[in-house]
Amino acid sequence: MNVLLFGATGMVGQGVLRECLLDPEVSRVLSIGRSATGQTHAKLRELVVPDLFDYSAVMQQLSGFDACFFCLGVSSVGMKEDAYRRITYDLTLAAAKVLVKLNPQMTFVYVSGASTDSSERGPQMWARVKGATENALMRLPFKAAYMFRPGVIQPLNGVRSKTPLYRWIYVIANPLFGLLHRMAPRHVTTSEALGRAMLVVAKRGAPQPLVENADISALGR
Repeated sequence: MNVLLFGATGMVGQGVLRECLLDPEVSRVLSIGRSATGQTHAKLRELVVPDLFDYSAVMQQLSGFDACFFCLGVSSVGMKEDAYRRITYDLTLAAAKVLVKLNPQMTFVYVSGASTDSSERGPQMWARVKGATENALMRLPFKAAYMFRPGVIQPLNGVRSKTPLYRWIYVIANPLFGLLHRMAPRHVTTSEALGRAMLVVAKRGAPQPLVENADISALGR
């Protein structure tokens, strides 16, 4: 299986990249982002694209892939809706519309979030925008498209957030993850389980296009 990975330098993307490189069924991984991961591996090739709204210069390198794992995203904290929508909706669709033309048999997996609003009319801005993004992706003629909705993600295996504040939060919260897994297992998963679940879905599909946190943990075991 040949995999395209967006957002490999972020916390979620780091975990997904690790699982892709460990999986014997993955032949190659092309990481796409504004910066390189700094990793070297026989399976991994990196494509630095300064403007993730414009793929005209790299089109020839984007075909021949079986799956795309789209892990790019930003926090909505402090952002106005139009700015958040541009990064969350517009940027994602800019990539997806190119990829569906080049790889119509591709499985597209998008990392969304728990409590995303499929109606696009709810009170939470981020949930509306994520819901609109999910809905637009599911309308594209990919072989299959799955929307992953993780809740709290425990980073494992050296995976770290790029945001210093979040890194400190995870350090402080780390002793509590065991309790969270026991008390609220449907709402907590790990970076390892998330990456493995995405690979399972890319290979064998899933019963529903919306993959909730409990489903992610089950698939990733």
